[in-house]
Amino acid sequence: MTSDPPPADPYTHGHHASVVSRHARRTAERDAARLLPHLRPGMRLLDVGCGPGSITAGLARAVAPGEVVGIDVSADVLDEARAHVAEAGVTNARFEAANVYALPYESGSFDVAHAHQVMQHLAAPVDALVEMRRVLRPGGLAAVRDADYATMTASPRATSIDRWLAVYHAIAARNGADPDAGRRLRAWMLEAGYRDVEVTATVELMADPAVAADWGRSWAERALHSNFRTQALEYGIATEDEVAAIADGWRAWADSPDAFFMFVQVECIGRAP
Repeated sequence: MTSDPPPADPYTHGHHASVVSRHARRTAERDAARLLPHLRPGMRLLDVGCGPGSITAGLARAVAPGEVVGIDVSADVLDEARAHVAEAGVTNARFEAANVYALPYESGSFDVAHAHQVMQHLAAPVDALVEMRRVLRPGGLAAVRDADYATMTASPRATSIDRWLAVYHAIAARNGADPDAGRRLRAWMLEAGYRDVEVTATVELMADPAVAADWGRSWAERALHSNFRTQALEYGIATEDEVAAIADGWRAWADSPDAFFMFVQVECIGRAP
């Protein structure tokens, strides 16, 4: 008898349009830049938590004529990923619904496993990394990248944004997740049995007024319409009035000519033994 697959962890962001549209701006050239020099034509790559497929498309171009398989737990977002690669003219990527804790692939069947902003949402990231290692050939690469929310800094300082960050951490903790995953990636990869783990970091800057304004308005929308609002209310972490105040605070901050935001992203690449 085949056992039932493990349930998916609660997703702190959710797949509201305000979230997915932001994720769709990501590219391999920008958001998987540390991995790209390691890719070669003909490789087979697994993109875990691929979302709307904007990074997947770039990874597929890098390994063509090899294959990229993008997986996510959301069927709706996979439809968006298929549409994205079709529009981009990418023909060597396919997408499947799958759970990272129980990948439906043979052991040693991939050269590379990639996960962008995934580990921070998992209750058992080491288990996920072990399963990713299972499907890698000996010497295959795993590349993970996650933000570290505790490094997020806004200027001018706004109590509403401070409250947003506190609520976000509380929601993630309730979901069993860790929004400060960036600083823990190396330890998790070592625990999962990878070797030669390389760690780098980049700083995300919203220094241009238009970029900062876009960031603030995006989070205002997400505060009102994404899982942030739903879970904050459901878990009793924030009230309707508090959520509305957080959204108003983001909009006011976005309108400031001095708006500036930054945080650290951590990237790790390790080899399967």
